[in-house]
Amino acid sequence: MSYKPTIGLEIHAELKTQSKMFCSCKNDPDERRPNYNICPICTAQPGSLPVANEEAVKKVIKTGLALSCKIAEDSKFDRKNYFYPDLPKGYQISQYDQPLCEGGYLEIGGRKIGITRIHLEEDTGSLMHPEGADYSLINLNRAGVPLMELVTEPEITSGREAREFAQELQLIFKYLGVSDADMEKGLMRVEVNISISKNDKLGTKVEIKNLNSFKVVEKAVDFEIARQEEVLKSGEKVVQETRGWHDKKEITFSQREKEEAHDYRYFSEPDLPPMHFDKEYIIKIKTTMPELPEQKRERLKKEFGLEGADVEFFITNKDLSEYYEKVVSEFEEWTPENEEGQSHKKVSKLIANYLISNIQGLLQGKEFVEKEFKITPENFAEFIKMIYKNEISSKVAKMVLLEMFNTGGDPSDIVDGNNWRQTSDDGELEKIIKEIILNNPKAVEDFKAGKKNAVQFLSGQVMAKTRGTSNPEKVQELLKKNLG
Repeated sequence: MSYKPTIGLEIHAELKTQSKMFCSCKNDPDERRPNYNICPICTAQPGSLPVANEEAVKKVIKTGLALSCKIAEDSKFDRKNYFYPDLPKGYQISQYDQPLCEGGYLEIGGRKIGITRIHLEEDTGSLMHPEGADYSLINLNRAGVPLMELVTEPEITSGREAREFAQELQLIFKYLGVSDADMEKGLMRVEVNISISKNDKLGTKVEIKNLNSFKVVEKAVDFEIARQEEVLKSGEKVVQETRGWHDKKEITFSQREKEEAHDYRYFSEPDLPPMHFDKEYIIKIKTTMPELPEQKRERLKKEFGLEGADVEFFITNKDLSEYYEKVVSEFEEWTPENEEGQSHKKVSKLIANYLISNIQGLLQGKEFVEKEFKITPENFAEFIKMIYKNEISSKVAKMVLLEMFNTGGDPSDIVDGNNWRQTSDDGELEKIIKEIILNNPKAVEDFKAGKKNAVQFLSGQVMAKTRGTSNPEKVQELLKKNLG
């Protein structure tokens, strides 16, 4: 009988607000100057008093609504008491028994993963460890930044499911605009609680802290399941502890044993009043809800005929997907002859292909930012129309697109300025083909001997002669006709 894993996640996300949680200091994760965005409140100077950031509260409620949570009518902040060098007050303002959101779920692979709670707290500062030094430095720029914590039910069953949950949650954060959730910058952090057992009785829980990428989440869970199985099979007991992840060795390692839960001595924060939210307040937040990833998936499939990987590409590249829809909208008044309703989805797929394959290649891994992108949606639509109507060949299309990418130029001007428009006169093209056949008797003999490559060779000669402006299919058709 194999062991059954029980996995729960704790996910922290720094909220995207102008100021910190309890003071007016700038919330700037990109600030490189240490201890720059600080004040008496976030550094816990005597006599300083906190004031709650309402925008942060709204963002947590919005997240709860997106995940079908029950939003609290009454909530409050609590003091979570513990000591750590980068925690200036010696306690953290958090939420204990009255979180902003409870219940809810996120569907992954057709299965609903329950959400226990979502609460709001302040982040700690950060420690800097100079190489070779026997001391650490404290940077309080992050201290007091609004931090949202989401806790799942222990219903996840594998490393893959844990990764997919975290990925989908990150997308939701970004679509809502509540957090940039950049794991490389530490704006989103994942912790895993995991145990295994052979029956319904839960095993000994092990916590894996500070996982900083989706791949690491999956690898850490899978490794830990295997590690705990080996421990139990050898007749030993799994120790309740906190473990870290070693990137190079790709293993978890013990950080500290945790036989009993830490006593944080929670009590209501005396410097902040309790919060009450009436129905009108929640409804007002609900009216600001954007389209969420799952809703967009269904719409991209239904409206644009996109499938599978193409849909997921646009879901994960939100800005590029918005640009894509602007380009598609340029075709609403244009219907090719004899195409009627089918033209919309054909053109939509053609646009998607060029954005996913060609534009991504030109960006060379850089993030798409429309305001920095030189090609307007109108010009991209005109470019696609020229391809669709066979006015330019696929080879020429790549050259045109490169010129547009570098200069932002009009595609028609680029094509006409370089005389790249496809030859549409069959008589002129046939004249060129006869000339090529006359000048390449060996290839003609090879063709008559049944060598298929001969046609490809002659076709290449024609395309070179016409500078790539001929329609390749038309060239092949006329070649075979003239070769007999």
